[in-house]
Amino acid sequence: MPETIIVQNLKKRYKNVQAVNDLSFTVSSGEIVGLLGPNGAGKSTTINILATVLKPDSGNVTIAGHSLQNGKKQIKKLLGIVPQDLAIYEEISAEKNVRFFASLYGSYETRLDSQVQMALKTVGLYDRRKDKPKTFSGGMKRRLNIACAIAHQPDIIIMDEPTVGIDPQSRNHILETIAELRKKGAAIIYSTHYMEEVEAIADHVLILNDGTVIASGTTEEICKRFENQVTYTFQVSTVEFVEESNFLQIAGVKQIEIKDNVIQVVADSMNNNLNDIISMLISNGCNLQSMSSEKASLETVFLDLTGKKLRD
Repeated sequence: MPETIIVQNLKKRYKNVQAVNDLSFTVSSGEIVGLLGPNGAGKSTTINILATVLKPDSGNVTIAGHSLQNGKKQIKKLLGIVPQDLAIYEEISAEKNVRFFASLYGSYETRLDSQVQMALKTVGLYDRRKDKPKTFSGGMKRRLNIACAIAHQPDIIIMDEPTVGIDPQSRNHILETIAELRKKGAAIIYSTHYMEEVEAIADHVLILNDGTVIASGTTEEICKRFENQVTYTFQVSTVEFVEESNFLQIAGVKQIEIKDNVIQVVADSMNNNLNDIISMLISNGCNLQSMSSEKASLETVFLDLTGKKLRD
């Protein structure tokens, strides 16, 4: 598939903070790229640059053959932006909302009716087209937000946290909608704080930290790099006397996290260190109640690479 978005050596700095640092990646037509990173990783800055809102300090961005430097007007017509904050009018009908935003992208009046109908059917709101968003649930408002962004049939869709604070049913509907847009050939950048969403729909994953890509590939490719990594979860009676530094001295132990009476230890299974970990728990006054283990997943890899959980 042709590369619709090409980002090369992108940089953006705010005073003493290097928000984006030599960032490079591509997105092809009919591809969903999941953008992951802890807070401050550079996701929002990258999205705002691609959306033509911010100007980079250096680097090149080409979108559908147009350079960001001199083709901004053409690029805007090709983009559909789904912002994290809802961008809809509560007091006019869903249909009028979609019509208004489609017209901003330059849709011709003769095509508007069919475009609005298509967008509302795609997100499952056609039956509610005459209703005002103030009567909608949070999930329905999110779906309307997407309809407003896709009515002009953009080649590139950028989604920034489109499922924040909604119910599971609405989330599933949105993910199904995004998969359908991919089938139609759209190039999609999907930024989220929900790891399971990326695992469900993304063809390619970019993990950002400190403004640069620290891991790239399919979920399987990224996890394969950590195939010997295992996360042990221990339910204990008390963590009052646990010293984290003691566990980090065990060969192969990479991280330890303590929450309530649950201790999670990320370790390299090649070191055969489970007995040492259990002995350390006992010597730290923990009465072991249960234990489970999990092979490397996208979430544990993310924690290992960034030292943070995605929703920290």
